[in-house]
Amino acid sequence: MSETVAVVLAAGMGTRMKSEIPKVLHRVAGRPLVAWVVQAAFDAGVDRCVVVVGHAKEQVESELRERFGDKVAFAEQTEQKGTGHATACALPALEGHQGHVLVLYGDCPLIPSDILREVIEKTGNAPLALVTATIEQPAGYGRIIRTKGGVTAIREDRDCSPAEKTIHEVNPGVYCIEVGFLREAVALLSDDNDQGELYLTDLVATAAGRSEVPWVEGDMHTLRGVNDRWELAQVGEAMRLRINETLARDGVGLVDPATTFIDADCELEADATIMPGVHLRGRCSIAAGATVDVGSVLEDVKVEAGATVLPYTVATDARIGPVATVGPFSHLRPKTDLGEGSKVGNFSETKKTTLGKGSKVNHLAYVGDGQIGEGVNIGAGVIFCNYDGVQKHTTVLEDGVFIGSDSQLVAPLTVGKGAYVASGSTVTKDVPADALAVSRTRQSNKEGYASRLRSRFQAAKKSAEE
Repeated sequence: MSETVAVVLAAGMGTRMKSEIPKVLHRVAGRPLVAWVVQAAFDAGVDRCVVVVGHAKEQVESELRERFGDKVAFAEQTEQKGTGHATACALPALEGHQGHVLVLYGDCPLIPSDILREVIEKTGNAPLALVTATIEQPAGYGRIIRTKGGVTAIREDRDCSPAEKTIHEVNPGVYCIEVGFLREAVALLSDDNDQGELYLTDLVATAAGRSEVPWVEGDMHTLRGVNDRWELAQVGEAMRLRINETLARDGVGLVDPATTFIDADCELEADATIMPGVHLRGRCSIAAGATVDVGSVLEDVKVEAGATVLPYTVATDARIGPVATVGPFSHLRPKTDLGEGSKVGNFSETKKTTLGKGSKVNHLAYVGDGQIGEGVNIGAGVIFCNYDGVQKHTTVLEDGVFIGSDSQLVAPLTVGKGAYVASGSTVTKDVPADALAVSRTRQSNKEGYASRLRSRFQAAKKSAEE
């Protein structure tokens, strides 16, 4: 295979998306549309990639640099004058390149790398090769014009004759072009057409005048672009099923793939189990033997071997250690780190907290900015008071500490090893190791007073009603 550079056309505004976000940055399975195309080109074996940017170019460049680094270069199209003009804008970035140029659209995320590899190989010594596809409803697509079986031109839909509009073989917009021919032919393009633009498709007729034009038959279901939100949703569904099928065939237990949403950058090991309605976003990793149960939403979360995430847990930027248990209805906020065999119970919330081996945060608790040792028990309704209105402060619970239910720990605070905080206490000072901290108002019982109090309340109610 000769050296090949990809040129990805991604300068358009995408007005039909009706969005402030550039079209090529709308996401499918967690990745921008254009990132899927660039990755497919690299997977097909191209040496580098030039992305033609225009609308919101700073955002597009930032996204792609973050993902691909210096493997991607950029060229700017300041005016929208058609695909031929967009490709011409990339030529300065190809200075010194000898070989082929793979030209792609930046809004086709389902494009498979094998069809790109095939069209590169098919080009051979020809000036140009392309991908075609046959569809039942060709309206809106450029038609493939053939003479005696060979491809001789592409006619844009607006410029088709009535007879040409009946052609069902269309142009998905994938070309492999010898760079010398590309430079020469682009310079000869004319805007004498219905849209007054420079069409890249006109290069096909020029190439056909010199030699046979090789072509590869593709499937439009994987080559289609995204023009509006409905098409984005359809492509998203197709990508989701593609990802889920790959994971299931690799040994991941997906109980209901149709309701399971897993971003492309997530990593799941064989024997992980994902229940219906789960969303895994960003760069989650789920180890073998772990279970993520119904309705949980995890983003950038590491779930280690044997851990259980019970239903309707929400977690972000967190680690759930081996055989730990979370949920149901728990919320792990960023920088939560749960040690081996630990537990965060239902309706509890953690934030920027390390939980040691075997420690437990039971139901209805809030634990923020905590450093919690091993074997610690935090009872129901416990609150870490970590914010004074200006700064966040840390609470340290050493190994073996027991915090009784409905206690408030006012940070900064350290509770020493093996200490006990009695239920209902408000703790504002450090507790020494092996000490008992009690902070309650002394209880007093007034015999026979309840009935008198009840009578007073009833009288007040009757008076208010009169």
